[in-house]
Amino acid sequence: MRRALTVRHVTLFVVEDALILGAVLAAMGLRFGGDVRFLLGDPLEWMRIGLVVLVTQICFYYHDLYELTVLNSRRELMIRLLQALGVASILLAFAYYVYPDLILGRGIFVLFVAIVIGVVVLWRLGYTAVLSTRGLSVGILLVGAGDLARKVYRETQARKTLGFHVVGCLAAEPDGAPDRPGLPPVLGGYEDLLEVAARADVDRVVVAIAERRGKFPVRGLLELRLSGKPVLDGAAFYEELTGKMLVEHLRPSQLIFSEGFSKHPVTLAIKRLVDFTASLLGLVISAPIWAVIPLAIKLDSPGPVFFRQERVGERGRRFEVLKFRSMRSDAEKHTGPVWARDNDDRVTRVGRFIRKTRIDEIPQLINVLKGEMSFVGPRPERPFFVEQLAREIPYYVQRHTVKPGVTGLAQVKYSYGSTKEDALEKLRYDLYYIKRMGFWMDVSIIFETVKVVLFGKGAK
Repeated sequence: MRRALTVRHVTLFVVEDALILGAVLAAMGLRFGGDVRFLLGDPLEWMRIGLVVLVTQICFYYHDLYELTVLNSRRELMIRLLQALGVASILLAFAYYVYPDLILGRGIFVLFVAIVIGVVVLWRLGYTAVLSTRGLSVGILLVGAGDLARKVYRETQARKTLGFHVVGCLAAEPDGAPDRPGLPPVLGGYEDLLEVAARADVDRVVVAIAERRGKFPVRGLLELRLSGKPVLDGAAFYEELTGKMLVEHLRPSQLIFSEGFSKHPVTLAIKRLVDFTASLLGLVISAPIWAVIPLAIKLDSPGPVFFRQERVGERGRRFEVLKFRSMRSDAEKHTGPVWARDNDDRVTRVGRFIRKTRIDEIPQLINVLKGEMSFVGPRPERPFFVEQLAREIPYYVQRHTVKPGVTGLAQVKYSYGSTKEDALEKLRYDLYYIKRMGFWMDVSIIFETVKVVLFGKGAK
């Protein structure tokens, strides 16, 4: 399934790359009366064209225009497209100021913007229609009508462009509760599995039964599987669909016997080498910040420049995380440990800025250099909250099987958390990362982190 989703993303990117290139060439053709023979054998002109295409696609990426779910809303598509082209215009203007030889030509960029809006919108609407076509989507039959089935159904409905449609579900007692909100039509009971799979538009069967003792269609599922029909576990299907693990429906056997969770010594050694080198380089590059921010913090409010706090790291080891102080020095004097909240009055004026820009996190490069943290991993939590959450959330302590990170999958996929429910949602992403952690996943998370920082998402 993951491969099918990748093909859809690659198709979107490659076709759009060709459309943007075509829009530049069309703009040049209109500007010069259709005569673009001067492009032949002129490397500088192709560099100019390549710069426009590259900057445009980077801006599309950083405005989430390569997220397939954005295709579902025409209004959202137009807003993000205009924002991306606006940012691309600013970046290109800066590039032209620094390197005047790369200027594309008078009026060409204006024509390009007009053309690319038209072709991209038409292409996206067409692509959405194709992806949403029933004939090209995979028909799913849900076995189960409980909470797990509802969650799987909700996610497939929210991601129609990923190419799945739920034809219906089977219930243990199909006539017991006719009104089943949040579920597709009930097509029968478990005993009707083979009949429903034969007559309905079913390509895959997803077993979404949380409790499998007692009434469970083992014989029917086995017969379907041996006949070549894919039979998938509901929690595993949800994981592939959403990029997070459904903790509350996770069984120990799924962690024990599933692929992933491998921590090869070579992989860990490479990760540590990259962490050490990157943190050292980051400290050098951020030297001007170290000169300015401490002074600003001191002038803004009394107290130390740095904020030190005990956190839980790999294998439950405790360490002191280091940050630039963004709150009053007596922030928890009367309250004890509490989560940050929206419009937190404990945050100072300078603190609000360095939190929004994530500058307060820069001293954690020292934690990375010392080996207490990694660049990418689950965010370290305070012992007080770890003890509380470990009692209330299953598998919470499993996030401590790897080093905590300055950034992580949960940080780029979910906003700042301040409740037990937020912690549960973040754990879903953390476990997914731990299961699949590797070099390229770390690279993608770092790129996403840059996006989050640039647009100030999730900060409090």
